[in-house]
Amino acid sequence: MLSQEKIDKYIKKAETLTEALPFIKEFNGKIVVIKYGGAALVNPDIKETIIKDIALMRFVGMHPVVVHGGGPEINSFLKKLEIESKFVDGLRVTDEKTMEVVEMVLAGKVNKQIVTDIELNGVKAVGMSGKDGGTVIAKKIQTENGVDYGCVGEIDTVDPSMLMSFIKSDIIPVIAPIGKDEKGNTYNINADYMAVAIAGALKASKLVYLTDVAGVLKDVNDPDSLLSFVKAEEVKELIKDGTISGGMIPKVECCLAAVDAGVNNVHILDGRVKHCLILELFTTNGIGTMIEKE
Repeated sequence: MLSQEKIDKYIKKAETLTEALPFIKEFNGKIVVIKYGGAALVNPDIKETIIKDIALMRFVGMHPVVVHGGGPEINSFLKKLEIESKFVDGLRVTDEKTMEVVEMVLAGKVNKQIVTDIELNGVKAVGMSGKDGGTVIAKKIQTENGVDYGCVGEIDTVDPSMLMSFIKSDIIPVIAPIGKDEKGNTYNINADYMAVAIAGALKASKLVYLTDVAGVLKDVNDPDSLLSFVKAEEVKELIKDGTISGGMIPKVECCLAAVDAGVNNVHILDGRVKHCLILELFTTNGIGTMIEKE
């Protein structure tokens, strides 16, 4: 016979599962785009739990779509090939030789490893880049500083038809942030903006950013000042009054762009926390910041 201590432990586990039921019901059949990068992509212990979370989302009826980065892997390969990495204002200057490496790493090594990891958990996935099926048409990025970034692009249009065919077949698309223009030129695209464009085109219910920060804090020096829920209009005020500053600004600007594109909720989530996706999506308060439409 089980001891009362063990029974209480099992009851607690059951209560945790039943807490998730309303969220499972609400998001059944809904599309959730996940921007997968940072520690969640490179730390093997964290990575394993994120992959299991993604698989679980599919098993309970959600439709996860993964857009991934891979900066550290690119840097590593460039170093091995003795190709210098050059950044200006946070953007990688990408000549044609570097672009070949970027595409090889992102659309090859990183992309296929994520697909393999997902499928090891019993869910079908398919790896692709924005070039496949004409999904992402890009153009050479134009900047105010006059710097020529080479093969760095911004998104012109997204055709979600191929993605939707995978989703309808219960297959998780895993997308590398690479696009092409009408002439077939290849461009490296910022994964954050790629995720926004994909989420908007798919009319996703949620976009989740796995980052290396806890979320939006009222006080950057106080981790307990996390804002769990913020309205889109409030975000603009938080930027004006300096609550949101520095490197957090481009993150929340991506969130606002996603809301403007029609995404209902955007989450900024600490990808350094094990099972962060399940903790955020399937619990009442979550562990990150959710930016909501008005």
